Amino acid sequence: MTYMLWNPIRELDTLRRQLEREVDRVFEGYRSEGPLPTPWGRSLGRYPLLNLSEDKDNIYVEVLAPGVGPESLEITVVNDTLRIAGEKQPLTGIKPEQFHRSERESGKFARTITLPVRVDGDSVKADYKNGLLLITLPKAPEAKPKQITVNVN
Repeated sequence: MTYMLWNPIRELDTLRRQLEREVDRVFEGYRSEGPLPTPWGRSLGRYPLLNLSEDKDNIYVEVLAPGVGPESLEITVVNDTLRIAGEKQPLTGIKPEQFHRSERESGKFARTITLPVRVDGDSVKADYKNGLLLITLPKAPEAKPKQITVNVN
């Protein structure tokens, strides 16, 4: 008689794969309608992913946008709100039944974020290189720090 040791990791992995297939099946009809929570938290409706930082003069936004044509990008700024919209084209030449896995989402997207301060919308710069969108937003004069002189009496 041969004994096989029970492997809980193997059992959990099998269960994870079954659940992933089932969740994929449930959400299959909704994917073309916009970003939804996808299995294991892939997009969660927060596309494109970005970093936001600042110094004393500017706000900097680095946006991951590989596969997005720069001509489709629309960047708008109103007061302290930045909106980034565009479209990521789907892969062409491959039939849906030929995919074993399809994780690369495509379609129109829009993301709006509130900036930490008001910016000068007339001086915003945006550059796109190798799938990275770099946006520089100069702070509005009233948002920049001011040095206050202390008088001694």
